[in-house]
Amino acid sequence: MRGFDAKWRDVPHFIIGITREIWEDREIASLTHRYREGLIVRSPASVVVGNDRIIAATMATLAEFPDRELLGEDVIWCEDPARTTAVTEAYLSSHRLVCTATHSSPGMYGAPTGRRATYRILADCAIRDDHVYDEWLVRDQSAIVRQFGFDVVDWTRDLIAREGGPERCVQPMTPAGDVAGPYDGRGNENEWGARYAGIISRIMAADFAVIPAEYDRAASLFYPGGQDGLGWSGADQFWMGLRAAFPDATFTVEHVIGRDDPLMPPRAAVRWSLHGKHSGWGRFGIPTGAEVYVMGMSHAEFGPFGEGGAPSVRREWTLIDETAIWKQILLKTGAVQ
Repeated sequence: MRGFDAKWRDVPHFIIGITREIWEDREIASLTHRYREGLIVRSPASVVVGNDRIIAATMATLAEFPDRELLGEDVIWCEDPARTTAVTEAYLSSHRLVCTATHSSPGMYGAPTGRRATYRILADCAIRDDHVYDEWLVRDQSAIVRQFGFDVVDWTRDLIAREGGPERCVQPMTPAGDVAGPYDGRGNENEWGARYAGIISRIMAADFAVIPAEYDRAASLFYPGGQDGLGWSGADQFWMGLRAAFPDATFTVEHVIGRDDPLMPPRAAVRWSLHGKHSGWGRFGIPTGAEVYVMGMSHAEFGPFGEGGAPSVRREWTLIDETAIWKQILLKTGAVQ
C-alpha cells in the first residue's frame, strides 16, 4: 500500500487495525493522525465535522460503555483511481462490525441500566496517505435502545428533551444539512456490486418478485433493531415494510462496491438513500406526512443455490437508524411531548 505505514498488509488490515487502536487500545489521540483534519463523519443522527468533535464523541461513548468491543466481520473495498498517484494509493472501504458493550455509566442513552447490548455498525471510509479523510456510518441504534429496555419512540422523544428540546436538539442528517466532502467516487464496476444494486433498485421500484428470483430460499438476513430474518419471507417482510412507509420517496444508489477475494464468497456493499414523505402504512406506523431522509447501508454475500443454480443472495445485512427516522417524524409533526 503506497503511502501507508508498512505495518498494514492491506485495506482490511488497516481499517480493522485502526478501529481496534482507537477504541480498544485507547489510542484516541491517534485520531489526530488517523483522521484527516476537517474530516466529515455523516450518520443518520448527525453530521460531525472536525477531529475535535470526533475525539470528544469517542471519549463520551467510551465513558458510557468502558468495555465496548468492536469486532470486524468484513471489509468490502475498492480502489479510488481518481486519487491514486505514483506515491500513494487511495481506497473506499465498507466496514461491517459487531459491537458489544455494557451500559455502565450515564450518557446519551440515559441513566446506566447495567444491561449489555450487541449490535452492528456499517461504515464507509475514504482513505489515503495513511488516514481516513471522509466517512459515512450507520449504527443500529434501535437495537441498542431495545436491549436496554426502552421503547424506541419514547426513547427518541426523551432524547429530544434531553438535548434541549426541538429547537436546540441535534438535527438528524438530511440533504440540506449535509456537508460536501472530498470523496465523490461512486465505487467500482465489479459485477457483484452491480448485481446487488440492481436487486435493491428493483425492490424499491416495487418489484418484489425479485426476492424469490435473486435470494437463496434459505438466505440468512440481518436487519435493523437487531432483527434476524430467514429466506424469501424474511426479506419480503423487511423491504416491504420499509418501502411501504415511504412509497413515494425518491430512492438513490449512492455508492456501490463488488469484490471477489480468495477464501471469501462474492460480495457487495451498497450505500443508498430514501428521501420523501412518510405517507404510507409500514414499518413506521400511522402515516404522518413528515418529510424524512433515510440513510441506508447494505452488504450481501452470494452463493450458488438460486433458482436453476443461478447465483443468489446467501446472506444480507442492512442497516438504517430507526431512531433518526423517528426523530425526524417527531420533530416535523410536533409530537415531542
